Amino acid sequence: MEAKIAVATVSGRAYYFLVNELKARGMDFLSLTPYESVPLTVQVVITTAKEYKFIKHPQVLVYQEDQSAAAIVDEAAKLVRGKKIFETVAVGVDPGKTFGVAVLSDGNVLETFTCISLEEAANAVADVFTKHQAAVKVVKVGNLAPVYTAELLPLLDKILPSDIAIEVVREAGTSRLGSQTIHKRRLRHAMAAVKIAERRGNLYQRKGATHLQ
Repeated sequence: MEAKIAVATVSGRAYYFLVNELKARGMDFLSLTPYESVPLTVQVVITTAKEYKFIKHPQVLVYQEDQSAAAIVDEAAKLVRGKKIFETVAVGVDPGKTFGVAVLSDGNVLETFTCISLEEAANAVADVFTKHQAAVKVVKVGNLAPVYTAELLPLLDKILPSDIAIEVVREAGTSRLGSQTIHKRRLRHAMAAVKIAERRGNLYQRKGATHLQ
């Protein structure tokens, strides 16, 4: 049987966890470098955030080192089975000088990343919904940095389609771990965004939403 899932990475750590998870489930897979052509039989490619830009394939899942390999393999298996539209896609945003962003589909983490400006964060959130379709789509914004939250909400309202709900989430307890290296601070923001995406918030009343045709 030809493999429908490919693991395309030169990261030894990512490859180890992904391959172990796939083998434990008895799932066939193909090992590639990010620079190799993907065979037509492959339906889903799993790679890392740093290698994502090198992958030429319509369906790519991004594995983060702090993420559970089981969660992303779940998503890959779902896509192989033909479920291309998720029930729910929730994007959590941890606002601040660095914006943490997390994308969850049906409760599983698809990807996490950070942005360094308000505009970059808003555009990145909008891009998520061009890549991932779902019956229910929601953006959840943390409230621990009220100045940044107040600036982000109307911008999201302006650029996001009207079928995407926006919630403001009480952020207490999601992060704030003291002084850390830049890498650890970015990871902290991303993990805070995951927790925000998992929480229920108060609905933000939209005014300037765009509309999908």
